[in-house]
Amino acid sequence: MRKTYPGRSFPLGARVSPGGVNFSVYSRSSTGLDLLLYNAVDDAQPAEVIHLDPRHNRTYHFWHIFVPRLKAGQVYAFRAEGPFDPPAGLRFDASKVLTDPYGRAVAFPKAYERGAAVREGDNSAQAMKSVVVDPARYDWEGDLPLRRPFTRTVIYEMHVAGFTRSPGSGVAPERRGTYAGLVEKIPYLKELDVTAVELLPVFAFDPFDAPAGKVNYWGYSPVSFFAPHPFYASAAAAGPLGVLDEFRDMVKALHRAGIEVILDVVFNHTTEGGNGGPTFNLRGLENEAYYILEPDKTQYANYTGTGNTLNANHPIVRRMILDSLRYWVADMHVDGFRFDLASILSRSETGAPLADPPTLLDIENDPYLAGTKLIAEAWDAGGLYQVGSFIGDRWKEWNGKFRDDIRRWVKGERGSVNVLPARLLASPDIYEHENREATQSINFVTCHDGFTLNDVVSYNDKHNEANGEENRDGANDNNSWNHGAEGPSDDPALEALRERQIKNFFTYTLLALGTPMIQMGDEVRRSQAGNNNAYCQDNPISWMDWSLTGRHAGLLRFVKGLIRFRLHHFIIPEAEERPLWEVLRELEIDWHGVRLNQPDWTPDSHSLAVTVGRKGSPDRAHMIFNTYWAALDFELPPLPGARPWRLVIDTNLAAPDDIRDVSLALPVAGASYRAAARSVVVLIGSLDGG
Repeated sequence: MRKTYPGRSFPLGARVSPGGVNFSVYSRSSTGLDLLLYNAVDDAQPAEVIHLDPRHNRTYHFWHIFVPRLKAGQVYAFRAEGPFDPPAGLRFDASKVLTDPYGRAVAFPKAYERGAAVREGDNSAQAMKSVVVDPARYDWEGDLPLRRPFTRTVIYEMHVAGFTRSPGSGVAPERRGTYAGLVEKIPYLKELDVTAVELLPVFAFDPFDAPAGKVNYWGYSPVSFFAPHPFYASAAAAGPLGVLDEFRDMVKALHRAGIEVILDVVFNHTTEGGNGGPTFNLRGLENEAYYILEPDKTQYANYTGTGNTLNANHPIVRRMILDSLRYWVADMHVDGFRFDLASILSRSETGAPLADPPTLLDIENDPYLAGTKLIAEAWDAGGLYQVGSFIGDRWKEWNGKFRDDIRRWVKGERGSVNVLPARLLASPDIYEHENREATQSINFVTCHDGFTLNDVVSYNDKHNEANGEENRDGANDNNSWNHGAEGPSDDPALEALRERQIKNFFTYTLLALGTPMIQMGDEVRRSQAGNNNAYCQDNPISWMDWSLTGRHAGLLRFVKGLIRFRLHHFIIPEAEERPLWEVLRELEIDWHGVRLNQPDWTPDSHSLAVTVGRKGSPDRAHMIFNTYWAALDFELPPLPGARPWRLVIDTNLAAPDDIRDVSLALPVAGASYRAAARSVVVLIGSLDGG
């Protein structure tokens, strides 16, 4: 029998030292705990079972043990004994194999079966396991998080696997859909000029947490908050430890290209689901601590729409979340986090919103995370909507109102003109009262959840039949418009109009004050055939279609030019993160209609123009927004010295005239400019001193 030692309660998880491994796990209500050691993840039974003696291996609510001679790569798990008493909030089941909540690597056996964690009886052969990791065993070669300011950030939201899963990606078959595959496509991202990738969840998740016959593609079903998803590793990855190395290779390569890595993190629920769900770890270790339960403790509060809600403000969960974030920054070098359904982290153990939620304040004020990007999806599925009122001073917010209002304006909806100035100027109606910087608003028109940009202009209605839920899932109101025909069209005039509208959307998003975010493939008109909830579609519906880069090369060129214009030439460079009111106070902003200084704010208005520049600077930009169904002549304000305006962008023109480099911008003759129907025009004056 192996000799063991009591070990330490801190740090939590499995920590490697020269003499062996220390294990520590929180389980307040358990009456016994076993450490299971496996020779391999596919073994049906553990090679060794070590029973922890509460007299020696328990300190307060923490079970701990030091096992000599163990090393990184050791496969392990736990079994916890205790009462199965759902009315009391307790769901112990000593027959279930439990992964370590702090495990740095997760391995799935070939015989993995989600249902085995629900049924009665031993599930050792079918259960996922944890793997001991030594994070120090990696050469970062001097790499560190980039800490690029939000003022110089353009975010590209993408799916690690979907980016290269298609054979058309040009990635070798064994690397398609992997961290290594993404590395091969970094030149594309670099050429696009985006400065950050926001990766859909890479925390290890259960891909089988989906309706029968489907898979969980998006990854919003975490089984670990520390382990990278093993199925995104290539065939070349040498086991679970190779998964970590491949993830870190990806981060290092992106950093070398000047691209930050932002993770979409899910701290609001887990894959264990609601009553009747599987027991993987948290449910079997301390159910009542880790989850928010209803007054009837047999039921789980469901503010997420997924069956359970993480009890984020319980002290042990707060610690786990903060430890997770620190780990991903310290040992995995990520640059930031986008928090899925972040408003849930403001809910108390009873589900009520807290005025000063400890977890969110801990994250914001943690010195180790001081230079890390923090982005909140400031709402949840339980009706809590906090856009403009999210706690703290550092959090940026997905601005859902930007998405909705810009969509309404571009499709020409009545009464949409009045909010356009606010959306273009970083939404002061939402954020100015907080004395926050302009970059607080993350401006986007599309994201993974909803239509692609191509589908926004091609479908009036969702078409989610492929999901197997009779088209009941997904949002019903998309503020979309098919422009006369539902879905793909062979009509050249219709397709030209749709492409023009797509260019319009990009122009609003990338030239508005705030932090822009665009979605993978929108720059080449990727379509999901009208599916606005493709969470279970790991197939060409969701994948990047690389053939589109040639088919829509003109649009791709336009987006590249637009990003470069924003980052290097735009008339309002946000050189530092200062309060929005300070930025706006330094600007000279004049609103116009088709006639100078006569903007039309009536509900039936479909046109607006604005002249903007910094006080004391000769540089000016004049932007024309025409959502009317006919061309309109807009008067142009005179520039000092009778200099001409120069045309940089006209979304109605064909490439290469739709966007020009500032050095090649053509002078505009006359005192007016004819803006085509449903187009955006950007003119500049004096940017090059001419």
